[in-house]
Amino acid sequence: MRPGNHTIDEQRQGEAVGPRSGTEGGRKLYLESYGCQMNFSDSEIVASILGEAGFTTTQQQEEADLILLNTCSIRDNAEQRIRHRLQHLKGGKRKNPKLKVGILGCMAERLRDQLLEEEKLVDLVVGPDAYRDLPRLVEEVEGGQKAVNTLLSREETYAEIQPVRLDDKGVTGFISIMRGCDNMCSFCVVPFTRGRERSRDPKSIVAEALDLYNKGYREVTLLGQNVDSYKWNVDAKGNVKDADEPVVRFAQLMDLVSDVNPDLRVRFSTSHPKDMTDEVLEVMARKDNLCKYIHLPVQSGDSGVLKRMNRGYTREWYLNRIAAIRRIMPDCAISTDVISGFCGETLEEHEATLSLMKEVRYEMAYMFKYSERPRTLAERKFEDDVPEEEKGRRLAEVIDLQRVHSRERMAAQCGPVYRILVEGPSKKDSEEYQGRNTYNGVVVFPKGDAQIGEYVYVQTTKCMAVTLRGELISEQEAQEVGYIA
Repeated sequence: MRPGNHTIDEQRQGEAVGPRSGTEGGRKLYLESYGCQMNFSDSEIVASILGEAGFTTTQQQEEADLILLNTCSIRDNAEQRIRHRLQHLKGGKRKNPKLKVGILGCMAERLRDQLLEEEKLVDLVVGPDAYRDLPRLVEEVEGGQKAVNTLLSREETYAEIQPVRLDDKGVTGFISIMRGCDNMCSFCVVPFTRGRERSRDPKSIVAEALDLYNKGYREVTLLGQNVDSYKWNVDAKGNVKDADEPVVRFAQLMDLVSDVNPDLRVRFSTSHPKDMTDEVLEVMARKDNLCKYIHLPVQSGDSGVLKRMNRGYTREWYLNRIAAIRRIMPDCAISTDVISGFCGETLEEHEATLSLMKEVRYEMAYMFKYSERPRTLAERKFEDDVPEEEKGRRLAEVIDLQRVHSRERMAAQCGPVYRILVEGPSKKDSEEYQGRNTYNGVVVFPKGDAQIGEYVYVQTTKCMAVTLRGELISEQEAQEVGYIA
């Protein structure tokens, strides 16, 4: 998954979440989610588990009996942000001694002893594979004990748990298709905080997508640390487990989910260059409701750096995957991740990243300075030897170049008619709505008679820095001139 605070399309770093409706009385749960989309999805699982234990979620922090922060450990600044939040909540606990505060997710897995014992910032520490144990742990905390469970699992997928949808619009939803990661990139803590890779039963995924559609949702995003390595009924060596059951890999899973209903749009995150197959691209090209947008992290444009990062591919391999996308889906939008100043990165290696960006010309990128993380291979094996000032200079070059490409790629999307799912009001003008096109580009338009959660047809007329503007037209007009689904 992709974290960061240097982006063209800024992502949410922390968000309080609550139900669209709730019941009065009982214990109240206030959830905050930080970092990647997987954490937001996990918070919905937590809300479901604690809902069964008698909690209702609230959007009002002051009402809460229990505050849980679902955390990210991918970069040091993400952890520092959460520490500052915990210090603030420590003051709230002095005013309300009955209030309990807990840490969930990756930071809980990595810093359990410090958070619980040394710094005494929290009452409860729960890792991403231990959410089923939350009701028992909360009982311990309410009885005056500290509680912790950060055991990792090789089987847990929460497949049969019906998530409590915590968004306030009910239009787009996340579906976790797998957990953990086996890639062991040298800079990444995910394998240590989320454990080994395991995939969910495809039947449960399709059932969740159908349930969302029946509840009015019109878009789902399939989530995994590396969705391209999704596999069901096949072991790590490629052997079929049950001869009476079909093998389902990511291409087949996308096909199954897209068949739930043609009006259910499907996105996914995140892909890995070493595992993306032409079969995945061919399914995407064939199905209109599979959005034509791929996030394909490159991290560096130099093969030597990629080897030190243990990414499992070379520059040439990555560009081969880009060429396959362009060949099979010529209009597909592509975004990426870039790390500047990784261990030992020379100026020539940095320039190789810039030259790759110029060759691919991404729609958007998540861009960061390298931040050494404890327990990773890079910390043990390499010296973090690029000075911070130089990391910043290189990152600035990457950001400046991507701004040029983002404007260029956004301008190329201006002009066509798009079928847009109305997601909600524009962030800048309450009299306008916004949605995304199949390329993940944000389109803003006057409300007219449109309703949140329905599809409309928008003739794009103007390109802004990171958004498109347009006007509503009728379905008949859209069919006459042609539109992009």
